[in-house]
Amino acid sequence: MTDDTDVWKIASAADAARARAAAAGIVVAAGTPALDRARFLTSLSARLRNCLDQGGTWELRLLTGGTEHEGRLDVRLRPFDGGTAQNEPACEPVLSCPLPNLPAPGGRVGRPTSPSRALLSADEDTAAVLRLLDEQERLVQLHREELHQTNQGVLALHSDLEAAALAQRELLEAERSARAEVERARRLLNFLADASAAITSSLSPTEVLRRLTDLLVPEYAARLDVWLFDEEQGDEETGPVQEHSRAAVVAARTGRPQHAAAHPGNLPGTDDLPPAAMSPDRPLLAIPLITHRLLGVLTLIAPGPRFDADTCLMLVELGRRAGVALDNARRYEQHRDTAEALQRAQLTELPDPDGLLLAARYLPATQGMNIGGDWYDAFLQPDGSLLAVIGDVTGHGMHAAVVMGQLRTALRAYAVEDNSPAEILTRLHRMLRHLQPQLYATAMIARFRPGDPEVVWASAGHPPAVVRDADGSVRILDDAPGVMLGIPIAFTYADHVTRLPAGSSLVLYTDGLVERRAHGIDPGIERLRQALAGLSTPELEQDLDAAAEALLKPLMHDSERDDDVCLLLCHTVTYPAS
Repeated sequence: MTDDTDVWKIASAADAARARAAAAGIVVAAGTPALDRARFLTSLSARLRNCLDQGGTWELRLLTGGTEHEGRLDVRLRPFDGGTAQNEPACEPVLSCPLPNLPAPGGRVGRPTSPSRALLSADEDTAAVLRLLDEQERLVQLHREELHQTNQGVLALHSDLEAAALAQRELLEAERSARAEVERARRLLNFLADASAAITSSLSPTEVLRRLTDLLVPEYAARLDVWLFDEEQGDEETGPVQEHSRAAVVAARTGRPQHAAAHPGNLPGTDDLPPAAMSPDRPLLAIPLITHRLLGVLTLIAPGPRFDADTCLMLVELGRRAGVALDNARRYEQHRDTAEALQRAQLTELPDPDGLLLAARYLPATQGMNIGGDWYDAFLQPDGSLLAVIGDVTGHGMHAAVVMGQLRTALRAYAVEDNSPAEILTRLHRMLRHLQPQLYATAMIARFRPGDPEVVWASAGHPPAVVRDADGSVRILDDAPGVMLGIPIAFTYADHVTRLPAGSSLVLYTDGLVERRAHGIDPGIERLRQALAGLSTPELEQDLDAAAEALLKPLMHDSERDDDVCLLLCHTVTYPAS
């Protein structure tokens, strides 16, 4: 499209108005939007005023042109000085305005407009701009309202989020507190289970109390006192050896736990009392130790300012279990002492035969109720011979001690008839099968005859005897023993003979001496053999009791035994001339 130029001379305000009116006519005719038109004409008016303020004559060129799809109006304004104006550069940049509708090639855009009409049409542009401004203001107001509502929504959302966060924090705190309570309850239950296992596993009252103190002090009690009624000692002049708190006395009288402190504890199942004189600054808890009867009172002084409810429940329950453990331990000690007394009452006072030295040892078990089954015996026969006996009844306690007494009595009765060791064991076997079918026993009998170096012996399932010959060599009588006494089968025992010349020793023992659960019986027999080999003939003949102790020492190096131990040491010496 060819550009079309329209030139105006501007020397006065009227010229400027006519030029502006011409430009307005062009942009109006071309359908330029009102806002673009107003911006263009306002800028043109400003430039024309500037030219008039500077004075002189100016040339205004209106150039229309562009492409087929987009037209524009360019305005150039420069000073005019005769015929040279067109060669001078414009004083200001080109002012452009879009022309949406261009005329056909060769035509003109619009008609010249008079200044008066241009002035009136300017109001139309202003009105259009104002309408646009009103519309924009309405849009702005709408956006403001939307923004206000959005802000209100954001504030409400923030408030909801804050409330939700607070609720979540409260839930997390409640969950954390609940977990802490559960963990604390679990810890108390685990402690109660472990403590119960620890105190009930011992059968010694002293050990039960020691373990109870180790368990509770200092975590659950700053100090602990146990008042056992059976141990209360005193006389009319001095009174009780130990004074007890009022809370302990009330607990003993009522059988209910008592809490003594400056402020009520409100503990479950516990009565409140004023603070105790023995602990005015810290709470005191007195727990009765009750089984089938009231054994005593456990008194605890709090490790801190108070006892809480859960700990109090645990301590009361532990006190109940401690009472059961103490009662069991005392009952055990009573049965143990009775069985041991019965056992020792039936042990034989050793005879003093010619040509034979005897020494015996009996050691009761230190662990468990394993007393009552082991025995030794040695007695002279009418013909001058001596029977040495060692035996062990299965089972322990009072019943085993009674059966052991029956066997000992029966054996002595059968020996009166001058039966050999094998015949005695055979008859004992039949008797035990008939009288005590649920109990078995092992036994070994050796017969010593004066002046005879040969010893006849028989064994019923008993550990083998150990022999030390006069030359110091040691051997084991490992001939196959017969079955245990009382086994429900018919059995006839056989006699065996071994030489035991002067200066020789025969050791009879029960399995408690040589058997250990972790190692069996063979290593123990080997240790016994070595201990016997370490003894000399002078040591044996000068002090046989010391020699017996020397045999026990390497085998009983630990003080804890879970079975009885019997040892019968027989040493032959030179027979005096008749």
